[in-house]
Amino acid sequence: MNHNLLAISLTKALALKEVLENEFEALKVKDLNRFESLQPSKIDILSFLAKQDLNPPQEASPIAETTLQENLATLDKVLNLLDECKILHHRNEIFITRKLESIRSALKTIQSPSATASVDVYDRLGKIRSSRSRQNMGDA
Repeated sequence: MNHNLLAISLTKALALKEVLENEFEALKVKDLNRFESLQPSKIDILSFLAKQDLNPPQEASPIAETTLQENLATLDKVLNLLDECKILHHRNEIFITRKLESIRSALKTIQSPSATASVDVYDRLGKIRSSRSRQNMGDA
């Protein structure tokens, strides 16, 4: 297990966490340009982390005990950060899914042919207009 690789992986995991938090902030304020601009760096980080084999070697190597302990501690940090990132990614996914469901529901309501039939239209005196008036209004 290479200490430099672990240090780089830790840096990348921290960067991924920051990207995921920035993604959520962009989603909350509906800043899709900012959200889209974060995607290339997220993909780069994920690609790097996916290529790495962070498992300790099975065969014994002549590494000093302190170095081994440091490497294991760094590996623990990386794995914990990746668990946090997984949770943050899932949170962002849920947020996006709920927004899409809301938009689909609104579009379905707007596009429904019976949308005007289920809404009562009132005249200036507060009385419900006759259905004939509503049909003429829909023709306009």
